[in-house]
Amino acid sequence: MLPEKTDFDFAAPAGAELCEALLFFRERIAMQLLEDRIRRDGIVRPGGILKVDSFLNHQMDISLFEQLAGEFARLYDGCGVNKVLTIEASGIGIACITAQKLGCPLVFAKKTKTKNIAGEVWTSKVKSFTHGDGVVYDIIVSKDFLGPGDRVLLVDDFLANGAALTGLIALVRDSGAELVGAGIVIEKAFQPGGELLRSQGIRVESLARIRSMSVENGIEFC
Repeated sequence: MLPEKTDFDFAAPAGAELCEALLFFRERIAMQLLEDRIRRDGIVRPGGILKVDSFLNHQMDISLFEQLAGEFARLYDGCGVNKVLTIEASGIGIACITAQKLGCPLVFAKKTKTKNIAGEVWTSKVKSFTHGDGVVYDIIVSKDFLGPGDRVLLVDDFLANGAALTGLIALVRDSGAELVGAGIVIEKAFQPGGELLRSQGIRVESLARIRSMSVENGIEFC
């Protein structure tokens, strides 16, 4: 039988501090899982290239995606996100699971206009550093799927120079939608993209931030 009154009670501030501590540890667990996986399976190539195609952007580890997407959902909880936007093709996997966690649709910007896209589209240009300097391509999203009233979270696998995200941001702003922020799996913090976007007041949440990497010395995280 439970007593009618107990002397054991939680003070509100202590409860709030406990919640903050639990959230911090949950975030660190997701980030540590990712960092450990990058160290174990990532391959550093000359020229600032990190191959993680065994688990992130070719073969995809869906169990890991569940953890990472759950962290994005926690970070942007209460922000009213009603659409996730990414660019084809390597970011689609993590963006899809993130949209599922947030309970909203995923839209991905296409690099070519195909016959199954009818009507008007939003378009922007992206300069590719992955496929060689100077290569510029168009990205498009149907106006049926992006517009005023949408609160958009951008999700991508990598952030380096910020070209892909800059192109997506232009699409969001042209459409009249509201940009909530960006969720990035791996940020190359030694390249300028993250700093550039944050300096514009854009919220960028990266689950792993790499300070430096080389074939000789491996990977150092921030």
